[in-house]
Amino acid sequence: MVQVCLNGARGAGDGVGVPLSPGASAESAAAAVRAGASDVHVHPKTPCGQDTLSARAVAAVLDAIRSRVDVPVGITTGAWAEPGPGARVERVRSWTVLPDHASVNWHEPGAEELAAALLDRGIGVEAGIWSGTDGAARFAASPLGPRVLRVLAEVTDASPRTAERSALALLAALGTAHGVPVLLHGEDGGTWPVLRLASRLRLATRIGLEDTLVLPDGERAVSNAQLVAEGLVQYGDARRLS
Repeated sequence: MVQVCLNGARGAGDGVGVPLSPGASAESAAAAVRAGASDVHVHPKTPCGQDTLSARAVAAVLDAIRSRVDVPVGITTGAWAEPGPGARVERVRSWTVLPDHASVNWHEPGAEELAAALLDRGIGVEAGIWSGTDGAARFAASPLGPRVLRVLAEVTDASPRTAERSALALLAALGTAHGVPVLLHGEDGGTWPVLRLASRLRLATRIGLEDTLVLPDGERAVSNAQLVAEGLVQYGDARRLS
């Protein structure tokens, strides 16, 4: 499974290819799915391009994307989008249109309560486990672990020289991950090495303008669809060579 991560916390300064509005996100998602993505991850935005968990913004982007694609669509619940653990739970309870899944960063305050609120509403939980945090240990001890949809193993090491090593260390820390599927991905300079490692390990992965703005050769990517197409090539090549 290759998920497309459309925009992340990026803004207008990251280039015109990063979709910020519901319409642009829907267009980008549709092109990425045509290129081979089978799942969508998006950050809802305010009109000025800031991440938000407001019911209005969540409904607008989900409705727009679902009008163009027929694959699961998930969103972030990152702490930066709504300061305060209690406020994030209240936002989840206020949503009128529900995503298929939502990511919860397990190292952030209130992760357990937030995940429980999502599960109570029938929303799948992607457990975000970041390298360099205590997320893996906290997830291992979580009674909610067996109930999550998947683990998003996020390698925050942005060095192309060391990201693969950091990824292997993160996977070792995760252990059996409660037996749930693992999606492994990197960011910035570590994106492509970690994607190829995910292929060799037969793990799901993701690619998109949230994680990287460039292709493997360093050329600027023009769209999420271009990244997905190249990601599938890289994924297939790495698997054939493994």
